[in-house]
Amino acid sequence: MSDLFGSPEPSPVPEPSGLRPLADRLRPRSLDEVVGQEHLTGEGGALTRLLRGRSLGSLIFWGPPGTGKTTVARLLAGATDLHFEQISAIFSGVPDLRKVFEAARKRRGQGQATLLFVDEIHRFNRAQLDAFLPVMEDGTVTLIGATTENPSFELNAALLSRARVLLFRALDPGAIARLLARAEDLTGQALPLDEEARAVLVRMADGDGRAALTLAEEVWRSATPGETFDAEGLQRIVQRRAPVYDKAQEGHYNLISALHKTVRGSDPDAALYYLCRMLDAGEDRLFIARRLVRMAVEDIGLADPQALVVANAAKDAFDFLGSPEGELALAQAAIYLACAPKSNAVYTAYKAATRLAKEAGSLPPPRVILNAPTKLMKRVGYGEGYRYDHDEPDAFSGQDYWPEKLGRQTLYEPTDRGFEIRLNERLARWEELRRARRQAR
Repeated sequence: MSDLFGSPEPSPVPEPSGLRPLADRLRPRSLDEVVGQEHLTGEGGALTRLLRGRSLGSLIFWGPPGTGKTTVARLLAGATDLHFEQISAIFSGVPDLRKVFEAARKRRGQGQATLLFVDEIHRFNRAQLDAFLPVMEDGTVTLIGATTENPSFELNAALLSRARVLLFRALDPGAIARLLARAEDLTGQALPLDEEARAVLVRMADGDGRAALTLAEEVWRSATPGETFDAEGLQRIVQRRAPVYDKAQEGHYNLISALHKTVRGSDPDAALYYLCRMLDAGEDRLFIARRLVRMAVEDIGLADPQALVVANAAKDAFDFLGSPEGELALAQAAIYLACAPKSNAVYTAYKAATRLAKEAGSLPPPRVILNAPTKLMKRVGYGEGYRYDHDEPDAFSGQDYWPEKLGRQTLYEPTDRGFEIRLNERLARWEELRRARRQAR
């Protein structure tokens, strides 16, 4: 193997197409050849620093498919003279783990340490994950687990406390383009695509290097001598990959978070983009509608009372029309909410009132606002002194409705945006009247 920080070995002699997949033939043989993960493998990167110290420790590689997690694990084993052992959590159980651990113990007795690479480690249950703890602690194995899911959700705290999480990024268009150029150099053939079609293929790869090379192979297989595909021709011969999105996992939460934050950030174009990403990925339309309703009450509130009306109407319209016609109503609601004035005053007031209600316990309301349906209750003062606001000047009595032990509190503080400007004026006027009524008594 070449020096990981020197010049890479010469490219392999091209093999006839069909013997090995292109992605395998182009597999990097040094960290220098890994594309798209320069934050880990470049000068000053986390993995570069670990290798210089010749001590890895256990690691969790978290990132999308096709970003080099398996390849980098192999390279690390070679660079540190560790025996490389690979298993997949999809096909392995506790008996398989025991065999792997026992073999690692025998190798350690012979002076050979083991790097155990576990693909899809999030597929193991909690008990299976606990089985790794003793062999990690006593040095039987150096564990590298690969996962496409958020380790915070999928791996237990005990394992995470013993391993460092490194984030692998989806390959950007530049990294995908470099991979395709390498493939052309290896095969000695230019991809038969025009400029636009080449850009479309890069987007189809969706940040997955392996997928990009697989798509490239499909293009080469499909082209007749002298043929060049445009974007439309490319889409005819290559089945478009579905977006990397699991409605029960990380992608689901990432995209709904992005939609919510772009609405909150008053960016209708970005909101529409993330909405369409979710629709394209097959997200439950009524889930999106429910989240739009939540955005209306959490981030807009009384700055625009129509926001809730619009969000609810969009939900009902989709319910009535179904897909795809009803999706336009969701788009309309998303744009309306993004363009609306923003206020979380209702949300903040609700949280404050909830906290106050828990702290105050069972303090009774003042008797003046309690009904007196029985003679006894009238006798002990229920409702005594209550003034009917509609009979008062300005339809406002200014009475104090708070429990005596609490005193008057301010929970809702409108912003100076949208309809809440008018609410601020009303509240200020009522407070002025309240002070005047108190002084007159």
